[in-house]
Amino acid sequence: MTAARIGHIAAAGFVSSDMDSSRSDVPGSQHDWLAAQFQAYRPQLHALAYRMLGSLRDAEDAVQETWLRLDRSDTAAINDLRPWLSTVAGRVCLDMLRSRKASREHYTGTWLPEPLIGTDPGDGPEQQAVLADSVSMALLVVLEALTPAEQLAFVLHDIFEVPFNQIAPVVDRTPQATRQLASRARRRIQQAPRPDPDPGQQRQVVDAFLAAARHGDFDALVAVLDPSVVFRADLGPDSPRRPLHGAHPVARHVLAIAPRFASLASPITINGAAGALFGSREDPIAVTAFTVTGGRISAIDLISDPDKLQTLTLSRGAREATQAD
Repeated sequence: MTAARIGHIAAAGFVSSDMDSSRSDVPGSQHDWLAAQFQAYRPQLHALAYRMLGSLRDAEDAVQETWLRLDRSDTAAINDLRPWLSTVAGRVCLDMLRSRKASREHYTGTWLPEPLIGTDPGDGPEQQAVLADSVSMALLVVLEALTPAEQLAFVLHDIFEVPFNQIAPVVDRTPQATRQLASRARRRIQQAPRPDPDPGQQRQVVDAFLAAARHGDFDALVAVLDPSVVFRADLGPDSPRRPLHGAHPVARHVLAIAPRFASLASPITINGAAGALFGSREDPIAVTAFTVTGGRISAIDLISDPDKLQTLTLSRGAREATQAD
């Protein structure tokens, strides 16, 4: 990579202030080359961290910590930068996950991942990398239910192709035990609902659901719901709510709240699948992700945690600033 290109990366704001400050023991040109190499892998690392953490902001923190560890390392001892970075990012995420799960031991509500809204050209490369891999809300929910070690073994090996012998020291297991961790995670994930691949068909099902909700049509709602549908709601840490299971209980709950919110729904894309925004991007009330399987809705994930909805207004503001420039 040329010096001019590296300079362009730094000027565009892709290199953080931490990356701008060269280590005293590394020549400037070598440090710039290392920073440029890291930026090439940054979207992939962000996608990895988002899968592990389910949060864009936490993922960014994990990526930044990965850079700091690279910057402090003896790079001459690194044979292949890609698996090294993936493994280090995984270790950082593992520490963050363990800390987070410990702090949520007495959390009685439902925690859902932070949603990725839309696939606009103005979205950053990290968001586009995650969406391009179609990391569905259904997959993120299953990953969250795994142990941190299972999550890491599956994500690093099955998605990012890191060998088990490199993952094993991170989870403090033998390679064979690490393989078993990934296998258990894989079985859980294979049992989860798989979204229908056609976005247009997904949208038709979701539109039918919203129309039935607006008109208070119980039978029409049940018709578009899978018999074993699950409804999850993340209202924030202070508003506990347990998931609902079954078409009839979910339809009754939807009709109980629909008169207040159904008219405010507008179509959006959430993690690559059909979803609904209640309110506006400037003033969101909630977003709802739908998992459509076999032409019916198998999962409804409603997120109204203000901290997670803040991503909508921040991403919009970033796009408007870019367009203004």
